[in-house]
Amino acid sequence: MGNLLKVLTREIENYPHFFLDFENAQPTEGEREIWNQISAVLQDSESILTDLQAYKSAGRRSEMYGDSAIQNPNDIQLQEKAWNAVCPLVVRLKRFYEFSIRLGGSLTQEVLFCHLKRSRSHGGGWPQMRNPAIQNDFNIENEVNNEMANRMSLFYAEATPMLKTLSDATMHFVSENKTLPIEHTTDCLSTMTSVCKVMLETPEYRSRFTSEETLMFCMRVMVGVIILYDHVHPVGAFCKTSKIDMKGCIKVLKEQAPDSVEGLLNALRFTTKHLNDETTSKQIRAMLQ
Repeated sequence: MGNLLKVLTREIENYPHFFLDFENAQPTEGEREIWNQISAVLQDSESILTDLQAYKSAGRRSEMYGDSAIQNPNDIQLQEKAWNAVCPLVVRLKRFYEFSIRLGGSLTQEVLFCHLKRSRSHGGGWPQMRNPAIQNDFNIENEVNNEMANRMSLFYAEATPMLKTLSDATMHFVSENKTLPIEHTTDCLSTMTSVCKVMLETPEYRSRFTSEETLMFCMRVMVGVIILYDHVHPVGAFCKTSKIDMKGCIKVLKEQAPDSVEGLLNALRFTTKHLNDETTSKQIRAMLQ
């Protein structure tokens, strides 16, 4: 993990042509506390993803009863069946939402850590969750605490709720810490993007990964960080002055098997903020069509 921070703060030679060993990263003693805090959150991610992937089949029964209950509001038996079918799913929705809050908090801690690390060095710090069944089930269940229900409803109305939470957390960090130069945040993001792109497009580096899943992880990180950069940077990731090589990043994605990267390309198409700005080149727009 020490090398990762050196890369993010550009304290390493030959940047960005550097191999980051995602598979065997370990924290230094000074990084261990924040590592443990973030690891505690990420340990839940596998079960969250598994539960989310199984949600569609689990939600069919609630959708069937829910539609019937809505169409027959005076049928007490149907109302009870709908209630019993939906309640367990709402508990799961609440768990997804609460995980997103913890994830956003962890990202804020990591960004602050990079800021502090960068300040000292200068003498002075990716799943789409689009599932119509989720919003349908939440619409049926309206007996949750009103404030929580409103927040959850807004959360699930987003095309990619988890990613939106991370973008909001980064924006909140920037707005709440005006004494910290925004360039520190955007430079960390653009640096991480560049390193991921170089590792993906360099055969020597790709061959050092032991699994295809690590390559996918690297692509997800690259895309996720691009989206965060595009939301945080005043003019975004697609303009000519951007520190992110968008053409190169898109090219790397398009060189992979189409079925493995379509979701990532769609994330760039539909969850970025500045893609359709006038400052975005026609070539980049054409690459994402």
